[in-house]
Amino acid sequence: MGTSEMWPGEFGPELRRRRIAAGLTLTRLAELLSYSKGHLSKIERGHKAPPAELARRCDAQLGAEGELERFLPNRTPTALLRGGCPAESDTSGDETPLLPADGGTARPSEAMGRRQLLAAGATSLLSGSLAVALPSAVPAAAVAGGTPVEIFRGQFDQMRQLGQIADPAALLPLLSVQTHTLCELAVQADVVNRGRLLALAARYAEYAGWMAQEADDNSSALSWTARAVELAQAGEDRDLASYALVRRALIALYAGDATQTVQLVEPAQDGSLPPRIRGLAAQREAQGHALAGDRAACLRSLDRARGLLARADAENGGGAPVLGTTNLTDPVAVVTGWCLYDLGRPAEAAEVLDREYLRIPVRAVRSRARYGFRRALAHAAAGEPEYACELAAELLPTLPVLRSATIRSDVRRLARELHRFRAGKPVNDLQPLLARALHP
Repeated sequence: MGTSEMWPGEFGPELRRRRIAAGLTLTRLAELLSYSKGHLSKIERGHKAPPAELARRCDAQLGAEGELERFLPNRTPTALLRGGCPAESDTSGDETPLLPADGGTARPSEAMGRRQLLAAGATSLLSGSLAVALPSAVPAAAVAGGTPVEIFRGQFDQMRQLGQIADPAALLPLLSVQTHTLCELAVQADVVNRGRLLALAARYAEYAGWMAQEADDNSSALSWTARAVELAQAGEDRDLASYALVRRALIALYAGDATQTVQLVEPAQDGSLPPRIRGLAAQREAQGHALAGDRAACLRSLDRARGLLARADAENGGGAPVLGTTNLTDPVAVVTGWCLYDLGRPAEAAEVLDREYLRIPVRAVRSRARYGFRRALAHAAAGEPEYACELAAELLPTLPVLRSATIRSDVRRLARELHRFRAGKPVNDLQPLLARALHP
């Protein structure tokens, strides 16, 4: 029977066959996996369906290299990812005007939604009188020395800081208006500064895509990412299109689609691209391989990412905003911990994440919650529920503020892991808090 025809009932017998071949008793395997012997017995006899996390741990313990997980039901990729990027955002309320092909003046949208009007007010607080109409063809010296680029560049850093501590849905209208305003400024600027303004608008749009994903709106996330590519290309930046593949692969990763995660980033590792984009693509590829249970391929990708990102840091001139996170001292090390959990090696993952978590700045609340919950999850999976509860309890108060769809996915996994230890008081005390955080 081929892999595509495998069905869930075959997992139990195959697990038993491999366990016996490895010389392990059911009791010993249960100890290694931090599962009860009775639970594993039911899985081997086909009375219970194994969760994917358990299948990965069995793969790791028995050296099956992902073979056991292939006996689980195939997960269907999201239709969005299979169908590509939609043309428009459902949440922005208006189309961000692009420069016309003939270089003429683009007209602003006729109407803006209520949220956009509120955001426009916020923009006026940030940028003062900057958003007023400027004369056609603003001189190069006025833009370069005076300042739309510099002011909006500074505001972009502020947006990223706000994104660490605020509801992502609340930032999206403001990001939309700032992207719109930069496009209007680009239309009115001369050819020297037009590209710089459009490149910055593209970065705003790309960041809006990340905030949309955090707000649990993958359709808008893909739309914003597509818009960022259009803006970048209008500004003669061809590289952002490759980084957009890394962003789309992140959506595939959270959808549990390992194959598409890896496939999406393949073109983003072309040797002609900047090392940072290639390094981020290799990092994402490693996460896809980990999700598929391919340890060797995962480690190769991490090694490649480490070299490329080190080279990118050495070459960074400090001009344009840095692509990817700026809050991790050693992003490859953190992602290694992330991957080890997905590879079914939670104890190793916990060791790495314990070390790297302490290096994340306190101000980076969203990053600390993201990797902190993954750290708690690793400890729970490694059979340390009390410590996992302690770690999670410190982070749970941030969830109502951050409203992160991606972080909640790990919190759900944590709740499932801890359910196995529900007889313990720390777990019983934490479960109501977890439920409240997941269903406010």
